[in-house]
Amino acid sequence: MARIAYDNADAAAFEATRHLTDDGLSAWREAVTRHLDPWAGMRVLDLGSGTGMWAQAFTAWYDRIEVIAVEPSEAMRARSSYQPVMDGNAERLPLDDGSIDAAWISTVIHHVPDLNRAARELRRVVCPGGRLLVRSAFAGRHRAISLFRYFPEAIRVLDTYPSVAHVEAAFSTAGFVTVGFEQVPQVTAASLREVATALRREAHTPLQLINDDEYAAGLARLRKAARRETGPVVDALDLLVLT
Repeated sequence: MARIAYDNADAAAFEATRHLTDDGLSAWREAVTRHLDPWAGMRVLDLGSGTGMWAQAFTAWYDRIEVIAVEPSEAMRARSSYQPVMDGNAERLPLDDGSIDAAWISTVIHHVPDLNRAARELRRVVCPGGRLLVRSAFAGRHRAISLFRYFPEAIRVLDTYPSVAHVEAAFSTAGFVTVGFEQVPQVTAASLREVATALRREAHTPLQLINDDEYAAGLARLRKAARRETGPVVDALDLLVLT
Protein backbone atom coordinates (compact mmCIF):
# COMPACT_ATOMS: atom_id res chain seq x y z
CA MET A 1 0.00 0.00 0.00
CA ALA A 2 1.32 3.44 -0.95
CA ARG A 3 1.68 6.08 1.77
CA ILE A 4 -1.39 7.88 0.42
CA ALA A 5 -4.19 6.51 -1.76
CA TYR A 6 -4.21 9.20 -4.49
CA ASP A 7 -7.97 9.60 -4.75
CA ASN A 8 -9.69 12.15 -7.00
CA ALA A 9 -8.85 15.09 -4.72
CA ASP A 10 -5.19 14.11 -4.52
CA ALA A 11 -4.95 13.59 -8.27
CA ALA A 12 -6.60 16.95 -9.00
CA ALA A 13 -4.20 18.74 -6.63
CA PHE A 14 -1.21 16.95 -8.15
CA GLU A 15 -2.29 17.86 -11.68
CA ALA A 16 -2.87 21.50 -10.72
CA THR A 17 0.36 22.17 -8.84
CA ARG A 18 3.08 19.59 -9.47
CA HIS A 19 3.63 20.01 -13.22
CA LEU A 20 6.80 21.97 -14.01
CA THR A 21 7.21 24.47 -16.84
CA ASP A 22 9.72 24.02 -19.67
CA ASP A 23 12.15 26.25 -17.74
CA GLY A 24 11.68 24.11 -14.66
CA LEU A 25 12.41 20.97 -16.64
CA SER A 26 15.48 22.19 -18.55
CA ALA A 27 18.12 20.83 -16.15
CA TRP A 28 16.24 17.55 -15.93
CA ARG A 29 16.24 17.27 -19.70
CA GLU A 30 20.01 17.68 -19.74
CA ALA A 31 20.52 15.12 -16.98
CA VAL A 32 18.15 12.56 -18.49
CA THR A 33 19.72 12.91 -21.93
CA ARG A 34 23.20 12.43 -20.50
CA HIS A 35 22.34 9.32 -18.49
CA LEU A 36 19.81 7.74 -20.83
CA ASP A 37 21.44 8.49 -24.22
CA PRO A 38 18.09 7.98 -26.03
CA TRP A 39 18.02 6.26 -29.40
CA ALA A 40 15.36 5.66 -32.05
CA GLY A 41 12.98 2.90 -31.00
CA MET A 42 14.01 2.98 -27.33
CA ARG A 43 11.24 1.83 -24.97
CA VAL A 44 11.19 3.78 -21.69
CA LEU A 45 8.97 2.83 -18.75
CA ASP A 46 7.51 5.75 -16.79
CA LEU A 47 6.71 3.94 -13.55
CA GLY A 48 4.17 5.73 -11.37
CA SER A 49 3.44 8.14 -14.20
CA GLY A 50 0.89 10.16 -12.23
CA THR A 51 -0.89 12.76 -14.31
CA GLY A 52 1.49 12.42 -17.23
CA MET A 53 3.99 15.27 -16.98
CA TRP A 54 7.11 13.16 -17.45
CA ALA A 55 5.68 10.92 -20.16
CA GLN A 56 4.64 14.02 -22.06
CA ALA A 57 8.04 15.63 -21.56
CA PHE A 58 9.95 12.55 -22.74
CA THR A 59 7.88 12.24 -25.91
CA ALA A 60 8.41 15.96 -26.62
CA TRP A 61 12.16 15.78 -25.99
CA TYR A 62 12.82 12.52 -27.83
CA ASP A 63 10.38 12.07 -30.67
CA ARG A 64 11.59 8.61 -31.70
CA ILE A 65 11.31 6.83 -28.36
CA GLU A 66 8.28 5.00 -27.00
CA VAL A 67 7.11 5.79 -23.46
CA ILE A 68 5.17 3.11 -21.62
CA ALA A 69 3.27 4.70 -18.72
CA VAL A 70 2.27 2.57 -15.71
CA GLU A 71 0.29 4.01 -12.80
CA PRO A 72 -1.54 2.22 -9.93
CA SER A 73 -4.01 5.02 -9.09
CA GLU A 74 -7.22 4.99 -11.10
CA ALA A 75 -7.74 8.69 -10.34
CA MET A 76 -4.27 9.55 -11.64
CA ARG A 77 -4.78 7.47 -14.78
CA ALA A 78 -8.07 9.23 -15.48
CA ARG A 79 -6.43 12.67 -15.25
CA SER A 80 -3.28 11.82 -17.16
CA SER A 81 -2.38 14.13 -20.03
CA TYR A 82 -0.54 11.17 -21.57
CA GLN A 83 -2.41 8.16 -22.85
CA PRO A 84 -2.59 5.23 -22.75
CA VAL A 85 -1.65 4.49 -19.15
CA MET A 86 -1.45 0.90 -17.94
CA ASP A 87 -2.67 -0.25 -14.53
CA GLY A 88 0.22 -1.63 -12.53
CA ASN A 89 2.78 -0.92 -9.84
CA ALA A 90 6.45 -1.46 -9.06
CA GLU A 91 5.80 -4.93 -7.65
CA ARG A 92 3.46 -6.00 -10.47
CA LEU A 93 4.37 -4.67 -13.89
CA PRO A 94 2.08 -5.59 -16.81
CA LEU A 95 5.06 -6.03 -19.13
CA ASP A 96 6.92 -8.90 -20.75
CA ASP A 97 10.36 -10.03 -19.69
CA GLY A 98 13.14 -7.86 -21.11
CA SER A 99 10.66 -5.65 -22.96
CA ILE A 100 11.90 -2.28 -21.62
CA ASP A 101 15.17 -0.52 -22.44
CA ALA A 102 15.13 1.90 -19.47
CA ALA A 103 12.90 3.02 -16.60
CA TRP A 104 12.11 6.43 -15.16
CA ILE A 105 10.88 6.44 -11.55
CA SER A 106 10.00 9.94 -10.31
CA THR A 107 8.93 10.69 -6.72
CA VAL A 108 7.60 7.16 -6.43
CA ILE A 109 10.22 5.13 -4.59
CA HIS A 110 8.90 6.12 -1.13
CA HIS A 111 5.47 4.67 -2.02
CA VAL A 112 6.86 1.20 -2.77
CA PRO A 113 6.18 -1.19 0.15
CA ASP A 114 8.76 -3.83 -0.81
CA LEU A 115 11.80 -2.42 -2.59
CA ASN A 116 13.46 -5.82 -2.96
CA ARG A 117 10.42 -7.21 -4.74
CA ALA A 118 10.20 -4.11 -6.93
CA ALA A 119 13.88 -4.46 -7.82
CA ARG A 120 13.33 -8.06 -8.92
CA GLU A 121 10.33 -7.03 -11.02
CA LEU A 122 12.27 -4.24 -12.69
CA ARG A 123 15.17 -6.63 -13.31
CA ARG A 124 12.66 -8.91 -15.05
CA VAL A 125 11.28 -6.29 -17.45
CA VAL A 126 14.36 -4.12 -18.10
CA CYS A 127 16.72 -5.62 -20.63
CA PRO A 128 20.34 -6.35 -19.63
CA GLY A 129 22.33 -3.12 -19.47
CA GLY A 130 19.18 -1.00 -19.30
CA ARG A 131 19.22 1.94 -16.93
CA LEU A 132 16.93 2.96 -14.07
CA LEU A 133 16.71 6.69 -13.36
CA VAL A 134 15.29 7.30 -9.89
CA ARG A 135 14.27 10.92 -9.22
CA SER A 136 13.43 11.41 -5.56
CA ALA A 137 13.70 13.20 -2.28
CA PHE A 138 15.58 10.74 -0.09
CA ALA A 139 15.73 10.46 3.69
CA GLY A 140 18.20 12.91 5.21
CA ARG A 141 18.41 15.05 2.08
CA HIS A 142 15.95 17.91 2.61
CA ARG A 143 18.21 20.97 2.55
CA ALA A 144 17.85 21.76 -1.15
CA ILE A 145 14.03 21.54 -1.10
CA SER A 146 12.33 24.79 -0.12
CA LEU A 147 9.14 23.13 1.11
CA PHE A 148 10.98 21.86 4.19
CA ARG A 149 12.24 25.35 5.04
CA TYR A 150 8.68 26.43 5.79
CA PHE A 151 7.35 23.07 6.93
CA PRO A 152 10.24 21.71 9.05
CA GLU A 153 7.80 19.35 10.76
CA ALA A 154 7.58 17.49 7.45
CA ILE A 155 11.27 16.56 7.66
CA ARG A 156 10.33 13.76 10.03
CA VAL A 157 8.09 12.34 7.27
CA LEU A 158 10.88 12.60 4.72
CA ASP A 159 13.19 10.79 7.10
CA THR A 160 10.88 7.75 6.93
CA TYR A 161 11.51 7.59 3.16
CA PRO A 162 14.17 5.21 1.86
CA SER A 163 17.69 6.59 2.00
CA VAL A 164 19.99 6.46 -1.02
CA ALA A 165 21.89 3.61 0.62
CA HIS A 166 18.65 1.72 1.30
CA VAL A 167 17.58 1.95 -2.35
CA GLU A 168 21.02 0.94 -3.59
CA ALA A 169 21.08 -2.05 -1.24
CA ALA A 170 17.61 -3.22 -2.29
CA PHE A 171 18.37 -2.99 -5.99
CA SER A 172 21.75 -4.63 -5.62
CA THR A 173 19.92 -7.80 -4.54
CA ALA A 174 18.50 -7.95 -8.07
CA GLY A 175 21.85 -7.29 -9.72
CA PHE A 176 21.66 -3.54 -10.27
CA VAL A 177 24.68 -1.32 -9.61
CA THR A 178 24.89 2.44 -9.18
CA VAL A 179 26.47 4.31 -12.07
CA GLY A 180 25.48 7.87 -11.19
CA PHE A 181 24.18 10.13 -8.46
CA GLU A 182 23.63 13.89 -8.55
CA GLN A 183 21.38 16.72 -7.45
CA VAL A 184 19.43 18.32 -10.27
CA PRO A 185 18.06 21.87 -9.87
CA GLN A 186 14.61 22.84 -11.05
CA VAL A 187 12.67 26.09 -11.18
CA THR A 188 9.66 25.02 -9.13
CA ALA A 189 7.83 28.35 -9.37
CA ALA A 190 8.35 31.88 -10.64
CA SER A 191 8.11 33.25 -7.10
CA LEU A 192 7.45 32.26 -3.52
CA ARG A 193 4.19 34.20 -3.74
CA GLU A 194 3.12 31.82 -6.51
CA VAL A 195 3.98 28.84 -4.30
CA ALA A 196 1.98 30.25 -1.39
CA THR A 197 -1.02 31.01 -3.58
CA ALA A 198 -1.09 27.70 -5.42
CA LEU A 199 -0.06 25.29 -2.64
CA ARG A 200 -2.34 22.28 -2.27
CA ARG A 201 -1.67 20.08 0.72
CA GLU A 202 -3.09 17.03 -1.08
CA ALA A 203 -0.33 17.25 -3.70
CA HIS A 204 2.53 16.64 -1.23
CA THR A 205 2.87 13.43 0.73
CA PRO A 206 4.95 15.00 3.56
CA LEU A 207 2.29 17.70 4.07
CA GLN A 208 -0.51 15.17 4.19
CA LEU A 209 1.29 13.23 6.90
CA ILE A 210 1.86 16.06 9.38
CA ASN A 211 -0.97 17.21 11.63
CA ASP A 212 -3.30 20.13 10.95
CA ASP A 213 -1.65 22.47 13.46
CA GLU A 214 1.78 21.80 11.98
CA TYR A 215 0.46 22.43 8.49
CA ALA A 216 -1.18 25.71 9.56
CA ALA A 217 2.06 26.88 11.19
CA GLY A 218 4.05 26.07 8.06
CA LEU A 219 1.56 27.81 5.81
CA ALA A 220 1.83 30.94 7.97
CA ARG A 221 5.64 30.85 7.65
CA LEU A 222 5.38 30.42 3.90
CA ARG A 223 2.93 33.30 3.45
CA LYS A 224 5.04 35.59 5.62
CA ALA A 225 8.17 34.81 3.61
CA ALA A 226 6.28 35.26 0.32
CA ARG A 227 5.50 38.86 1.23
CA ARG A 228 9.19 39.80 1.32
CA GLU A 229 11.08 37.36 -0.91
CA THR A 230 11.35 37.79 -4.67
CA GLY A 231 12.78 35.79 -7.54
CA PRO A 232 12.23 32.23 -8.74
CA VAL A 233 12.01 29.27 -6.37
CA VAL A 234 14.79 26.82 -7.24
CA ASP A 235 14.77 23.40 -5.64
CA ALA A 236 16.97 20.36 -6.22
CA LEU A 237 15.98 16.71 -6.11
CA ASP A 238 18.33 13.76 -6.37
CA LEU A 239 18.83 11.55 -9.39
CA LEU A 240 20.10 8.03 -8.71
CA VAL A 241 21.12 6.05 -11.80
CA LEU A 242 21.38 2.26 -11.75
CA THR A 243 22.09 -0.37 -14.36
